[in-house]
Amino acid sequence: MTVQSPVVELYYPESDGQPMAETDLHRDWMFRIIDVLQYRYDGEPVYISGNLFLYYHDGDPQRSVSPDALVVKGIPAGMRRIYKVWEEGKVPDVVFETTSESTRRNDTVRKFELYARIGIREYFLYDPTADYLNPPLQGYRLGSNGYVRIEPDTERRLTCEELDLFLELRDGALVFRDRQTGRIQLTRAEAIAEDRDRQATARRTAEVARRAAEAAQRSADAARLNAEAELDRELAARIAAEAHGVQLAAEIAALRAQLAEKASEPNAGQ
Repeated sequence: MTVQSPVVELYYPESDGQPMAETDLHRDWMFRIIDVLQYRYDGEPVYISGNLFLYYHDGDPQRSVSPDALVVKGIPAGMRRIYKVWEEGKVPDVVFETTSESTRRNDTVRKFELYARIGIREYFLYDPTADYLNPPLQGYRLGSNGYVRIEPDTERRLTCEELDLFLELRDGALVFRDRQTGRIQLTRAEAIAEDRDRQATARRTAEVARRAAEAAQRSADAARLNAEAELDRELAARIAAEAHGVQLAAEIAALRAQLAEKASEPNAGQ
């Protein structure tokens, strides 16, 4: 009689109990990168997450990595507790790491080699303090023999081909810019605030225009009233002049009548 061994279901942990970021600044930048990318791809079949375990070898829970931010195109967005490459059907297309003092070696050595080995096409590292990476923004694209450094363009931007983005630093802060439109990519909260500010500006502009139009109308009305008053004055003067002329003509006629009457009196010429 053959005794079958019980099937042991492998456990893939969701946490290692370690803090997710060294400082508030690094944590905030990790969240910001995720928020910007999630808003960019809102409603599209793109999974964006970070600080969760990515398991890349079926049957071995020890083979895992936890990217600060990852982007996987072509699979549904949604909540996941862990990411299993063999179940999802692909590795991430792009990974971002926010480098700190404690993660520098891991980001530049272990993860660098691992991400290339499992086939992640583009890898970007950002040091918000500019203390641990030189330069503080670096990018790599997968070639035939591993990662090849992405060189900045003439405007000192790195190109992320997978996401059709430019990555640049503005006063040390990482900025994502759409390669087609040139628009800076925002978080959802920033976009809502920007739209609210734009609407408020439009309302203020409309109010200024309305007040200017009312002032112009009042000025036009005043000019029209002044013109009408001037016409009234001219008409009154003309009427007065005509009345004076009529009176003068009447006086002249009366005087002529008087002269004619005197001329017709007897002995008027003696």
